[in-house]
Amino acid sequence: MDPQRSPLLEVKGNIELKRPRIKAPSRLPLSGSRLKRRPDQMEDGLEPEKKRTRGLGATTKITTSHPRVPSLTTVPQTQGQTTAQKVSKKTGPRCSTAIATGLKNQKPVPAVPVQKPGTSAVPPMAGGKKPSKRPAWDLKGQLCDLNAELKRCRERTQTLDQENQQLQNQLRDAQQQAKALGTERRTLEGHLAKVQAQAEQGQQELKNLRACVLELEERLSTQEGLVQELQKKQVELQEERRGLTSQLEEKERRLQTSEAALSSSRAEVASLWQETAAQAALLAEREERLHGLEMERRRLHNQLQELKGNIRVFCRVRPVLPGEPTPPPGLLLFPSGPGGPSDPPTRLSLSRSDERRGTLSGAPAPPTRHDFSFDRVFPPGSGQDEVFEEIAMLVQSALDGYPVCIFAYGQTGSGKTFTMEGGPGGDPQLEGLIPRALRHLFSVAQELSGQGWTYSFVASYVEIYNETVRDLLATGTRKGQGGECEIRRAGPGSEELTVTNARYVPVSCEKEVEALLHLARQNRAVARTAQNERSSRSHSVFQLQISGEHSSRGLQCGASLSLVDLAGSERLDPGLALGPGERERLRETQAINSSLSTLGLVIMALSNKESHVPYRNSKLTYLLQNSLGGSAKMLMFVNISPLEENVSESLNSLRFASKVNQCVIGTAQANRK
Repeated sequence: MDPQRSPLLEVKGNIELKRPRIKAPSRLPLSGSRLKRRPDQMEDGLEPEKKRTRGLGATTKITTSHPRVPSLTTVPQTQGQTTAQKVSKKTGPRCSTAIATGLKNQKPVPAVPVQKPGTSAVPPMAGGKKPSKRPAWDLKGQLCDLNAELKRCRERTQTLDQENQQLQNQLRDAQQQAKALGTERRTLEGHLAKVQAQAEQGQQELKNLRACVLELEERLSTQEGLVQELQKKQVELQEERRGLTSQLEEKERRLQTSEAALSSSRAEVASLWQETAAQAALLAEREERLHGLEMERRRLHNQLQELKGNIRVFCRVRPVLPGEPTPPPGLLLFPSGPGGPSDPPTRLSLSRSDERRGTLSGAPAPPTRHDFSFDRVFPPGSGQDEVFEEIAMLVQSALDGYPVCIFAYGQTGSGKTFTMEGGPGGDPQLEGLIPRALRHLFSVAQELSGQGWTYSFVASYVEIYNETVRDLLATGTRKGQGGECEIRRAGPGSEELTVTNARYVPVSCEKEVEALLHLARQNRAVARTAQNERSSRSHSVFQLQISGEHSSRGLQCGASLSLVDLAGSERLDPGLALGPGERERLRETQAINSSLSTLGLVIMALSNKESHVPYRNSKLTYLLQNSLGGSAKMLMFVNISPLEENVSESLNSLRFASKVNQCVIGTAQANRK
């Protein structure tokens, strides 16, 4: 219902209820927009009608006031009744009863007869006949008729003015009533909106309840199906329960038996716990004892090595190679030891004949015999495994924290490189001291790990060529840049020496060591000499830095194992190669002999306890400074050739080794923390 239209319509409907209906159709020109106006707008709309009515004559009043009556009596009646019916449907019986009561209290408004516009007010003639038209010449009659018509019009105008005044009074009453009804309508509309909201809410709740009912019905059907299934399962479970009851009785009987066994087992477990605690205490005691025995083993091992000498010299004679002349008998002799042939040989006799000497009878002089005694002598038939077996205990001292240094000294072609690195082809029987020593260290470190020791190994391999340090492990663009390597202290106040720009490679297995040795063989400086087709013209130094730690006892140890393959020690004339490289070979030989002489001087100075030891006179002795002092263990292999043509060089090598063997260095000390 339109809120701007309903008040006036309801008022008009109330008025019409008290008046008789007029069936004559209304010709009042009321537009739809005027019916939709509110009461206050309707009053404003009526004012211009009044002004126009006053300004016009009697004829105008007839046309303006006459059509207003039907609009108030006929049109709003149906709309008012319809509105009342709608309100009664929406608001309920109470609101419809209130509206009906308001309609009954309205005062009846007298109905005013309305004539159609354009109809004449002249009463009809007697007999129902219309008056005849006067002829044109009857002017007097026409004037009488006009006067009579004018009189009737004035009477009619007076009557209409009275009716208009009455209608205006009724309109004012209707407007006041419309205002009251509008207020009541707004109240009812608010109440209607609330009721509609409640109705919508109720419908929504009803809808939700219906959905709930449907859902509950579905659940009920599902539950009924479940109940049937559960009933079936209940029957099955009852059968199963009977079976389980019988099983339970059997289990209870077995449980009683198990409890009896458990009680006896608990007693056994308690006794076993006691035994375990006793075993744990015994194990801790054994571990402590084992640690003590290990420390005692290291002490005795070191004492044994000291009894053998902190500087030991082994002599090894290489076998005759294919294509070389067989040496004369008696050139080299290996006398038996004090225990007979079963004792390892420790002495060697070299016979030398001098053609320049002779007797008075002109016969050649007998050969001169030179006898030498060393810590061990290896004849030509000694294998690599036999040689390493003799030095294995010395190598193991490096794991105990003692610096160890092993030299291979001798003339060119005497087998120094073979002794240290091994032969070509990868034959395990021909492996040298370096791969065998590292394999032995890895194995012993693995065994000591069961006692709580952990070890790490870092390898480096350099050569000293013409007093220049080169890195044999250099790869790529760093190859041949040995001049950039220098010997420096590891840090301020540190006694440890390091080689700058050299690679220090962590190693943990034999394959890594083999790869390093293969790379070093490719990078080492060699040349052809008169004694050897491929002779090493530099000192190679393989160093292994060992670090050990016993975390549970807070013990640490560190040492270095140095394995040195010295360059060939020969006099100038025999070792020179013929050709354009003679001067270079001469310079190499001078540098080699100078460094070897410095090595002998350093060993002599250490033996004589001199205050100054000339370590810095040679790069070789400076690099091995920490492996030559009183806290280190040294072993020198003097390698000699079995050929008669090399007797002079062999004799020089044996004499140098004999001097070294006579040196005594102080007691070695382990580097422990």
